[in-house]
Amino acid sequence: MNLVFGAVADDLTGGLELAAMIVAAGVPCAFATELPDKPEHPAIVIGRRTRVADPAVAVADIRRTGTWLKEQGARQIFFKYCATFDSTPAGNIGNCADILRELTASRLTAFCPSFPEAGRRVFQGHLFADDRLISESPKRHDPLTPMTDPDLVRVLRQQTATPVGLIPQQIVRAGLEAMQRHCGELIAGGIGFALADAAVPEDLAALAALTVDWPLMTGNSSVAAYYPPLWRERELVASEPGAPSLPAVPGPAVVLAGSCADRTRRQLEVFGEQRPVLMLDLADGDADRIVAEAMAWGLPRLGDGPIAIATSAGPEAVAAAQARLGQRAAASLAEEILSRLAEAFREAGTTRFLICGGETSGAVLDRLGIRTLQVGAYRAPGVSQALADGAKPLAFCLKSGKLGPEDMLLPMLASMERGERR
Repeated sequence: MNLVFGAVADDLTGGLELAAMIVAAGVPCAFATELPDKPEHPAIVIGRRTRVADPAVAVADIRRTGTWLKEQGARQIFFKYCATFDSTPAGNIGNCADILRELTASRLTAFCPSFPEAGRRVFQGHLFADDRLISESPKRHDPLTPMTDPDLVRVLRQQTATPVGLIPQQIVRAGLEAMQRHCGELIAGGIGFALADAAVPEDLAALAALTVDWPLMTGNSSVAAYYPPLWRERELVASEPGAPSLPAVPGPAVVLAGSCADRTRRQLEVFGEQRPVLMLDLADGDADRIVAEAMAWGLPRLGDGPIAIATSAGPEAVAAAQARLGQRAAASLAEEILSRLAEAFREAGTTRFLICGGETSGAVLDRLGIRTLQVGAYRAPGVSQALADGAKPLAFCLKSGKLGPEDMLLPMLASMERGERR
């Protein structure tokens, strides 16, 4: 099997979304959280947890994953990160891209976080969330990766020694030859990284055509969704689209939410209009007590339908928890509690899990010992599902905290119960 597309994602929700987009285009795509023995499909996404890791740990992880992808003969390596460019001045986007650039000997690597469907657009190197600069959006309050500077060229320059330039919108709109000339000028000027403007899907399609043959590309999943037709033109994948559907998974269902994003908190409010929601108070840091009380609350209610348990909180509550426990300790406590709850609910017979938040998703799959997922087709931002094979299959939706319709939680759980229909 020739590996056409080998991706590494800096969290699991984004990785699953990327794989789901490839599957939706009719190209079989594997998803794994650890390196498999060998790729069995033309595309693979390796979901890692490097977004908020210590920079040295993240760089080592990306080097290991990128090296494996090169050894498997990946025609292109793709580094997937969030549409809101979630990172800090220390990393982990530019520093990890440096490693992949070294491994692939890439002369110029583009950065395309834009996701127009979700209201994330880049113009003249500045990131917008809907009609506001990212620095004026709720993202500025993110407890781990607050975005207070909308100038992504400037943000990226803080994370890498590689010179950073821009592929501006007027060049993107001017067509492929204009972009190729511009990129040649950037390379001649010693530029190794370039932020790419994109405001509409047509911009993403143009950038995909520009970069499909590059050894390294980075961005959000949205630009990669335009690669499969280009692969077919080059006869790199089967000419006829085809990917398996997911089976139905009956049984109890649980929502576990660790994201503090406004969208997740609103989704929990809508879910709570029909089903029970337990908001956990992590004030005393007693994980054993919190898990025991949450299970005592949840188990009697499972028979009546889905339930939700969350550590999600608003900016003031998050700031208070961080002041009391420390920034990373507060996040780690939430991940520990929710992952332990996932394990306990699985042992109690729960078969459907909707996990909100990238770090929470990683903690849950780690705790459950799940290393691979069969991926369903992408439907909309934040809306995709997957299956963990086993004696008793488990259905998952790993949802980005910032994405998904307000009313998505109950319909998504119902979709897992029905299975995919194409």
